[in-house]
Amino acid sequence: ENGAGKSTLVKIISGAYHKDSGEIRIRGKVTEIRDVHHARELGISEIYQELMLVPGLTVTENIFLGNEKTSSILGQMDWRLMIAKTQERLSELGMDISPAARVADLSIAEQQMVEIAKALMLESDILILDEPTGSLTQKNTEDLFRIIHQLKKKGVSIIYISHRLEEFEHIADRITVLRDGRAVGTSRLSEIDIPGIIKLMVGRELTDTFASPGDYRPVQTRLEVRDLCRLPRVKKLSFIVHAGEIVGFAGLVGAGRTELMRCIYSADCADSGEIYLDGKKTAMRSTADAVRQGIGFLPENRKDQGLVMNLSVRANMTLPHLKDHTRWGRVDQKKEMQAVREHIEKLRIVTPSTEQRVLYLSGGNQQKVIIARWLATKCRLLIFDEPTRGVDVGAKSEIYELMRTLTAQGVGIIMVSSDLPEILRMSDRILVMAEGRLTGELLRNEANQEKIMALMLGGKSIGSKAN
Repeated sequence: ENGAGKSTLVKIISGAYHKDSGEIRIRGKVTEIRDVHHARELGISEIYQELMLVPGLTVTENIFLGNEKTSSILGQMDWRLMIAKTQERLSELGMDISPAARVADLSIAEQQMVEIAKALMLESDILILDEPTGSLTQKNTEDLFRIIHQLKKKGVSIIYISHRLEEFEHIADRITVLRDGRAVGTSRLSEIDIPGIIKLMVGRELTDTFASPGDYRPVQTRLEVRDLCRLPRVKKLSFIVHAGEIVGFAGLVGAGRTELMRCIYSADCADSGEIYLDGKKTAMRSTADAVRQGIGFLPENRKDQGLVMNLSVRANMTLPHLKDHTRWGRVDQKKEMQAVREHIEKLRIVTPSTEQRVLYLSGGNQQKVIIARWLATKCRLLIFDEPTRGVDVGAKSEIYELMRTLTAQGVGIIMVSSDLPEILRMSDRILVMAEGRLTGELLRNEANQEKIMALMLGGKSIGSKAN
């Protein structure tokens, strides 16, 4: 589960953290890993759950950072060689990204693939991947699995951490489960099934990791978007979301889903178009306006866009609605603390205290803090962009149940997800995007992965269809 110690263990093996006790043996020899550079010398490379790229540098500069290639004659940077090798790695991963592109201009999924390319460039003997597919599409994931199988054939040892348990059947030989900082079981893949893994993870059986679909009947229109445009990623889109409805948005990397959500939340300004809430045209100029209008947003990039990493769990939860805990111009700390503790307990957020800095929580628990923030408000519309990225199966079940609880209260939910099973099971309606346009709309009872994939790859545009 989140907080079980997986990422901490990875950081010990890769030299970012020092162990308190115990042994690490590499090729049968007890080894003290001094730091990250020493780990690299020992043939260990890693891809952390949180991206470790420099946004202002290019793809090539990030991939070769600390591993630059120089000319044997003049000792200068051999940019031609580095750019060629970068292009080669990106092509292997099936990515159409320019080596000269700035990382800041890439989507989260594209940045994740750059991280993978960077680790592969080191040609290490031991490769650690911590939630590598959390923001990847099915095609990106398949390309990664193909590379993993190639590496295994070359004798590379791989530690692969994932909450997407179905991935293990494609790549794993053995599975080790951690709970509360301890290894609670190791089995060969052929000796354990997904329910068995879940039981080891959470210490109990989960009969279904998805909330059962609600009995949804459209009544009131909560959100209406008319001809919204922000070139080049969002091209004259129109759709509606009903009260008590979950509308899932599917699409490949670069389809424009995140850009659309940022426009609705006023994080980015649209070039043209109109947004209506409960039938009333809105004039939002900022995210503060969106919050006042009753819109909440859980962004795809929680670290940079969703949280203030150096602030506490308490401060992050109450930041957008601090006035609700204020009396006579002063924060009522008792009232604030009571609300925070209730949500920590409700969402099972693993933190030593309410004052722990969010920086030190696991990725899944950071996600829960953002969700708790919006649960504390009276939002009419919630936008969840990859809500279960980096979240374990137990927490997924809780998040799905919360989403259903919110829709039962009349909240309209937009859910962007790259996980097609999640889209299919949670959505009342599914809207599919490709190249900035809507290419299809499917009801839950008529949707399947094949239909969605066909629409994701282009399909027939539905233009400005709104319902």
